[in-house]
Amino acid sequence: MDLKTLTITAADLKDGRYIGTEDLAGFHGHLEIAASLGAVCFVSLNVSGRIRALVGSGIEAGEGIEAGEGIEAGRGIDAGWGIEA
Repeated sequence: MDLKTLTITAADLKDGRYIGTEDLAGFHGHLEIAASLGAVCFVSLNVSGRIRALVGSGIEAGEGIEAGEGIEAGRGIDAGWGIEA
């Protein structure tokens, strides 16, 4: 079964924080962050697929970052409790 890909855009952010409707603390699929969004902050980020932030975007998570298939960031990755891929 193919995993779906959720793309985070500027419409999903408020002051650099993710405010979208999808729960990303236990997301079954891939996550892509659109280009040129700067550092995108999540409370917790745990996806079963890959996490990819395009050029000019980065990832910050207060409670850690996990991805089943790898993590890539065009700008940087920062996690309060740990990163696992």
